[in-house]
Amino acid sequence: MGLYQRLLLIADQTLHQSPALLRAVALAKASGAVLDVRTFVEPAPIVHVWEEKIDDAGYQRYLRRYRRWEVEEAERLSGLGLEVTVKVVFTTHPLLDILNAVEDLKPDLLIKDVTLEPVLKRVFITPIDCHLLRECPIPVHLVNHARYGLPHRVVAAVDPFDPSTQIGDLNDTIIQNANALALQCDAPLHLLYAYDLSPAFNSDAPLVGGGWSVDYVEELRESLHLAFVTLADRYGVPPERRHFVMGLPVPVISEFVEQYLADVVVMGTVHRVGIDRLIGSNTERALYSVPGSILVVKSNIRG
Repeated sequence: MGLYQRLLLIADQTLHQSPALLRAVALAKASGAVLDVRTFVEPAPIVHVWEEKIDDAGYQRYLRRYRRWEVEEAERLSGLGLEVTVKVVFTTHPLLDILNAVEDLKPDLLIKDVTLEPVLKRVFITPIDCHLLRECPIPVHLVNHARYGLPHRVVAAVDPFDPSTQIGDLNDTIIQNANALALQCDAPLHLLYAYDLSPAFNSDAPLVGGGWSVDYVEELRESLHLAFVTLADRYGVPPERRHFVMGLPVPVISEFVEQYLADVVVMGTVHRVGIDRLIGSNTERALYSVPGSILVVKSNIRG
């Protein structure tokens, strides 16, 4: 039995073939999963009865375009040997309807292309991708680029030191999902820990001669490395696939993806409130910075 039994693909509104479609088809083939394809588009333009000239022909063309796509896409994907359903959903509230689809279909994974919103727009409006990371109850695979249908290299990005990752054993959830995906795709699993020592410098650790003790910094680094090694040992990750790198998480992950040509980075997220929700998480920042694709899982406990 494959890793996934049911996949939900949020298809591109333009109806064009996309990286997420390529990934969804490949995963469905490899796992034997049912593939549910949904696209969420604006309703057909409203035709007012009081207008002097009613463009009924335009209205019908709009509907026929999507209905034709439903039939043709279902036939094309079925021809690839997949069990599929294809549906266009006309909506003015796509996030709500996507979450409703998740509840109704109960897929194991939601797959969607990354929507690259302008930076200024993201300042005032939270993109739908970020809403999905926060609110979708199942793992979300946001595809930025797909060199291959099936991933050739999977990376689990963990942080044994961050208190938020201790909630609901999030690190374990990340590695378990990454390892399962790697096995399904016959791909190597890498473990990456981008450790950042700067938070310690804001603590009450003792100063030596007006500066930070070299011994203190080295001891801190060794304790972080030990936690990482312990985690890697627990899941049998070989030494050559363990990466303990100093630096801020998002830049380190981005550089790692480029260097190792990683196809998927598996990351975690927790439910955030207050100022943390406004600032966003490393996972959300990675969405627009990491050149590959991310698979986001979350703990079962809300923090």
